[in-house]
Amino acid sequence: MRDLRTVRHAVGTALVVAVVACGSLDEPPTASRPTAVMGTFERIQAEIITPTCTAGCHATGSVFATSSGLVLEKAVAYRNLVGVVPRNAAARTDGLLRVKPFRADSSLLYHKLVITDGHHSPTYGSTMPLGADPLYNGQLEFIRRWIEAGAPETGVVADTMILADRTRPVIAPFVPLQLPVSGIQLKIEPFNVAPNFERELFVYRRVNNAAPVYVNRIEARMRINSHHMVLYTFEPNIPSQLVPPFDAVRDIRNPDGSLNFLNMLPMGFHRFFAASQSTTLDYRFPAGVALAVPPNGALDMNVHYVNRTSAPITGESYVNLHTVPASDVQRQALTLGLGNNDLSIPPRSRVTLTKTFMVPDSAMHIFMLTSHMHERGEKFVIRLAGGARNGEVVYTTNDWAHPDIVNYATPIVLRRGEGLTSEITYNNTTDRTVRFGLTSLDEMGIIFGYYYLR
Repeated sequence: MRDLRTVRHAVGTALVVAVVACGSLDEPPTASRPTAVMGTFERIQAEIITPTCTAGCHATGSVFATSSGLVLEKAVAYRNLVGVVPRNAAARTDGLLRVKPFRADSSLLYHKLVITDGHHSPTYGSTMPLGADPLYNGQLEFIRRWIEAGAPETGVVADTMILADRTRPVIAPFVPLQLPVSGIQLKIEPFNVAPNFERELFVYRRVNNAAPVYVNRIEARMRINSHHMVLYTFEPNIPSQLVPPFDAVRDIRNPDGSLNFLNMLPMGFHRFFAASQSTTLDYRFPAGVALAVPPNGALDMNVHYVNRTSAPITGESYVNLHTVPASDVQRQALTLGLGNNDLSIPPRSRVTLTKTFMVPDSAMHIFMLTSHMHERGEKFVIRLAGGARNGEVVYTTNDWAHPDIVNYATPIVLRRGEGLTSEITYNNTTDRTVRFGLTSLDEMGIIFGYYYLR
C-alpha cells in the first residue's frame, strides 16, 4: 500500500491499439439465397452487419470485439444484440439496451448508427462505423423498422424496397467552438488524415495565464471520426529534455504506420486533466468546485482520428476552459492518477492483479472515476478499501478502449485508513510475459478521477 501523494503514474492512452473502423458500405448487396425468403434480420446480417461491422471490427478475436464485448458474427449476432444491457454506463443509466424490441429510440445500436446532430448522446461514445461513411438512409430506416416491429430473429417485418434508398444522411458542417465569455480556448488546427490510416498526435499548448485561473467547465468539439481527445499536464519531475516544444505537432505514428518512440517518451510523465471519447464534451464541475491551472500553465492536447475510406479526411479539435473568479471557488478540484506499475502477466494466462492506494489524513471527496488499461485488460473494478464500506464496488468497466466515466452526485468520501483498490483482470494470449510499459505490447492499470479535499 502506498500513500496517494507518492504515486507516480504513466499514461498510455495514445498507445492503446486503436479501434478499427468498420468496412466499406459501397459494395452492392449480396445474398446467399433468393431475397423473397430472406428474413429481415437475416438480411440486416448479410447486407449490413457482416460487410460493415464484422469485417475487421466486431469479429471474434479482434481488438474491438474484445474491448466492447460485442461480437457480431452471424452465429451470435442476434443474441449479442437483442435484449442485452450495454456496457456503456450512460446508456445503461438512460435505460437503453443494445437492441430494445419495439423501441428504436431506446436501442443503443440505433443511436450509434444515426449521426445527425442531437440524436446521439456524446456520452454514448463514438458513432459508427468509425472512420467510414455513415450507413445509407435506407439501411438506417430498415433497421429502425425491424426494431419497431419487435426485432424478431426470423420473419419479414420490413419492406426490402426501403434498401433502395442509397442516399446518405447529411452530415452537418463542422462548426468550431465560439470563444468562451470568460475563459481560454485551445485548438489544434485542421490536419490531414491519410486514406486507410489512423493519425494520433500531440500538441503542447500554452494557456497564456499570468495568474492562476480556475476552470469549472471544460467544453470540447472535434470533427467526425475522432476516436478520442485527452488533455494532460506533466509531472513535476519530468526531465527537462523530455518536455516537448510548444505548438509542435508530434505524431505517434510515422507515415508507414510504425510507432514514433521519440514522440512517445514524454507520455510516461503525463498527468490526466480531461478527456472525451466522442466528438463533443461539456463537462461541468460541481457547484463551487473548480480545477486550478497555475500561472504560465500549459496542456498537452492529444487527438486520435481514424480514416478507413479511400480519400483523405480532416481532423480538428477545439477546447474551451471556462473560468470563474477565485472568489467563487469554495473547493479546488484535484486530479487522481493511481497506477499499478508492478504488472507481470505470464504467457497464455488470465490473471487478476490488485493494488490498494491509501488516502492521506485529509478527507478526500471523489466525484468522478474512470480507468485506463490496454487491450489485454478484460475487466477493471475499483473497490473501496477500509472503513464501513470496505470491499464495495464503486466502478466497473469491461471496455479498455472506451472505459466508463462515472460521475458521483454524492461524492465518495475517503478518510484516513481508507482508500481505493484497483482489481484488474488481464488475459495474456501471447507467448511472452507482459509487463507494465508504454507501448501497445505492454500493459497498464490506472485509476483516473477528480476529487476535492474537505
